[in-house]
Amino acid sequence: MIDKPGMIDNTEGYTLEDRHNSRRLRLQTLVRLRWLAVGGQALTVFIVAFWLKFPLPLIASSSLIAALAWVNFYLTTIRYPPTHRLEPPAAFALLGFDLLQLCALLFITGGLANPFAALVCVPVIISFASQPIRYSTALIGFAMVCITVLAFSPFPLPWFDGVEINVHNVMQFGVWCSIASTMAFAAFYAYRVSMEASQLADALAATELVLQREKHLSQLDGLAAAAAHELGTPLATISVVAKEMERELKNDDRFREDVMLLRSQSERCRDILRRLTTLSSEGEAHMRRLPLSSMIEEIVAPHREFGIALELIEKSPRKGEPVTDRNAGIMYGLGNLIENAVDYAREKVTVTVEHDHDKVLIVIEDDGNGYAPDILTRIGEPYVTKRQKEDTAGGLGLGLFIAKTLLERSGASLVFENRDPESAGARIRIEWPRMLIDANSTK
Repeated sequence: MIDKPGMIDNTEGYTLEDRHNSRRLRLQTLVRLRWLAVGGQALTVFIVAFWLKFPLPLIASSSLIAALAWVNFYLTTIRYPPTHRLEPPAAFALLGFDLLQLCALLFITGGLANPFAALVCVPVIISFASQPIRYSTALIGFAMVCITVLAFSPFPLPWFDGVEINVHNVMQFGVWCSIASTMAFAAFYAYRVSMEASQLADALAATELVLQREKHLSQLDGLAAAAAHELGTPLATISVVAKEMERELKNDDRFREDVMLLRSQSERCRDILRRLTTLSSEGEAHMRRLPLSSMIEEIVAPHREFGIALELIEKSPRKGEPVTDRNAGIMYGLGNLIENAVDYAREKVTVTVEHDHDKVLIVIEDDGNGYAPDILTRIGEPYVTKRQKEDTAGGLGLGLFIAKTLLERSGASLVFENRDPESAGARIRIEWPRMLIDANSTK
């Protein structure tokens, strides 16, 4: 099961390289943000110098803005195509350059007294949202050094002639603390949101792969029938030729045994193909649809041989029970939940099935230690792996997320809880509106 640690990286079609590629920042995205920064800086300098007419080191400011624009032009026009994806070291270098350019511009225009000093946080937030943690940590360390240097800027804030704004040291320290705390909080928040989104995307990708595999397995019967049909004609030809050869060479001792063997084996192959075709034509209907009790028994059967008593209780009569389509998602999801219950049970797992005119309810209970209190609120999230068990590691991670996702896609609602205080163990309630699971219902 994919529930076991590490198997997500071995799932067919999904590798660790895919995860690495998903953390590579697209150059065009970064370049567009930098062009926005170029435009914003140029507009701000223009307003301050020519509209407000504040004294401003115009040449130095324009040079810094031009440097950022030139690097952008070089990257997209000369060096790389727009679709190029940056490796983490390259992204770190570009974001570090952006940070250095912005801090240099702030340094010559008042340092931390400049109201735009808070923009120092932007490259750091971008890094934490898209880059590996080690590069992002190095960038925030560099940013802290930069804002510390800004606190000691000797250049005054551009202001009206004859008026100089002197910011008290305590105020300077307060601004430094404000920017530093905003940067740290925003970076941590961006990192957490990005990681959760990445984990969810990984888990959903694994869910799709599992569902695709289950559907593929359910289609093998049809593929066998198609193969039998396609092989029937050439095999019939071989059989006819073998009969002709046997009739012509029956008195030739050199080839008689070989020809008889050829004919017997061709007849054997035709018999095998005949059975495959018969199995498909007679079994296709019951393979596609089956009563609820048959589906549950088929799901439960593989888990009876693990030393844990597995009891199946049917509270409702089989007469009038729902007839379900063979849904790969439902069968995999229920099988995964039962497997988890068997893994964590001490002696017994109970599966209770109940149905009426409105709903279909399946309850899975085990007599293990149950769920840890702090895990109950997080059950169903990907990579939650802390169910209480003394002798087994792992479990309740990606596999449970996949099972929950597949069952919810079929219309089920799931409730995870511990059993009553006097009865140790966990309980899972899976409930469908009957019209969603009964193939005979009018949908």
